[in-house]
Amino acid sequence: MNKNFKTGSAILLLTLAIACNKKSESNTSAMDLAVVDSSAVANDMSSSAAVEDQNSKRKFIRTADARFKVKDVAQSTYKIENVTKSCGGFVTLSELRSSVTENDETQISQDSLLKTTRYEVNNTMSLRVPNVKLDTLLRSLAKEVQFLDYRVIKADDVNLQLLANELSQKRNATTSKRLETAIDKKGNKLKEINESEENLASKREKSDASLITNLSLKDQVNFSTVTLELYQNEQLKYELVANEKNVNAYRPNLGIQIWESLKTGWFALETILAFLVQLWPFFLLGFLSWMGWKKFKSTSNVIVNK
Repeated sequence: MNKNFKTGSAILLLTLAIACNKKSESNTSAMDLAVVDSSAVANDMSSSAAVEDQNSKRKFIRTADARFKVKDVAQSTYKIENVTKSCGGFVTLSELRSSVTENDETQISQDSLLKTTRYEVNNTMSLRVPNVKLDTLLRSLAKEVQFLDYRVIKADDVNLQLLANELSQKRNATTSKRLETAIDKKGNKLKEINESEENLASKREKSDASLITNLSLKDQVNFSTVTLELYQNEQLKYELVANEKNVNAYRPNLGIQIWESLKTGWFALETILAFLVQLWPFFLLGFLSWMGWKKFKSTSNVIVNK
């Protein structure tokens, strides 16, 4: 018997050891899978187009658009705003919305309803971050992503456009100087001076437009624009409300209705009696008139009989 007991114990211990080993391997595999998934999301959010080459003389306007699912839109919004600030950027738009998709009411008692609301929460964000921090920001966003719908990163080379605007500014500046010199030499020729002044103003306006365009392009080069659309699973909200539609549920029973009717009838009788009491002068006048008429009639009968 002891031999059988020892053999059974050994088999049991061996089985437990194999099961623990498999469980450990399963947990390790799950952890490795989670790391791979997280790394894959980070790689999906990142891109070489989002990295600035310090040695390159080209100027790129980098933009990023992404739509992804998060666990909680509000919490992810706060985290993204903080990450943007830590990267030296700022938020230009954060449009957090809740959209009701369905309303349902279930009667749970005569005077109560359970109102069920299905709604979706999403947020559209627009961020501006330094060009050199764009890839850092995108990698930080990967922590919030549960499912990535799409990610679009664009890098537009505007080096030639900047150069064209600078050349246009120089040409307009040179022309403006020549026009100013010509205007000074015209003396009192008012008509020619007016035409030259108008031409000079037009050249300066074009020069200013080129300058403003260049400043705008440089701002877009220095600060990338990131547009994000966040969403989460559909949410449910339960609320207990009064059943205003079922008016009959609030009606009293028959006994109470009869008692209330008796009281109402008694109050009506009291009102009538009080009103009649108010007419006592008329009753008194009528009574005196009746007594006088009766006395007058008795006197008339006595005279006639005589």
